[in-house]
Amino acid sequence: MPFLITNPFQPKAQPTQNNKICAWLLGLSAIFSCSIIANPLVSYNAEYQVSRKGSVKGTAVRELKLLDQNTYQLKYQSDIDIFIFSDEREEVSTFTLKDGKAVPLSYSMVRTGTGRDINQHITFDHKNQLITSSNEKYPLDVKWIADQQDLLTYQLQLRQELKAGKQKFSYPIIDNKGNQRIYNFVVDGVETITLPVGNVETVRIKRLYDNDKRQATVWLAPEYDYMVVKMYKGKEGVEQFQVQLTKYEKQTTM
Repeated sequence: MPFLITNPFQPKAQPTQNNKICAWLLGLSAIFSCSIIANPLVSYNAEYQVSRKGSVKGTAVRELKLLDQNTYQLKYQSDIDIFIFSDEREEVSTFTLKDGKAVPLSYSMVRTGTGRDINQHITFDHKNQLITSSNEKYPLDVKWIADQQDLLTYQLQLRQELKAGKQKFSYPIIDNKGNQRIYNFVVDGVETITLPVGNVETVRIKRLYDNDKRQATVWLAPEYDYMVVKMYKGKEGVEQFQVQLTKYEKQTTM
C-alpha cells in the first residue's frame, strides 16, 4: 500500500524479498488502523494473530483507553517474524471528540527490526493550524485541513458514518512520514465468517485503490463494537497476509 514514498527498510541480505515483506507490514499497520469503536467510546483490548499462507507469523494488539474527561489514547502494537525479516512497532494516537468527530492531538510511531528504524512524532496544533514533526529528516510541508486525521483516528469517523448508514468513506490522512493522503473505502456487503473466537456476523469493507493490482478488505463485527475482526491484503490476487481476532475484552473505566 502506498503509504510511504520510499521503502524504509534497506537490509543487505535478500533485498527483494525483504522489500516485499516490508511493504506488506506497512500495509498491515495502516489497514489495521481501520478498527472502529462505539460512541460513546468503550475502552477495550483486542488481540490478533497475523498469518501468511496459512502459517501464523506474529501477533498484534490494539487498545483504547480514556486518559481524562474527553481525551483518549488509541494504541497499536505488533511483533512479526517472516523468514529472516523481523518487525516490531508501536503506534499511538491521542485525540479528543468534538461534535462527535475525532480531533487528533498527536500521533507517534516507533519501529525496530530488520532495516532502518523509525521514530516519528507528529503534533496537530489546532489553535495555530499547524502540523509539525519531531523527525528532522522528514520535515512536514503540508497544508492545514480542518478534518485532517492520522493513521489511527480516521477509524472513528468510519465507525460513526457506518452506523449512520453511509456506504462510502473518504478521509484526509497524515501518514508516519508526514505525507497527506486520501483513503477511500466502500461497504462491500455483509458476511458471517468463522474465526478463532467463533462464528461472527460482519460488515465487509474494501479499500479503493487507483488500480486493480492491490486488494485490501476488512470485516467489522457489530457484536464487537464494529471492531476489525478479520483483514485480508493481497496483490494481483495473491494473499500477502491475513489478520484474525483471537481475543477481545472491554475495559472498565475508572
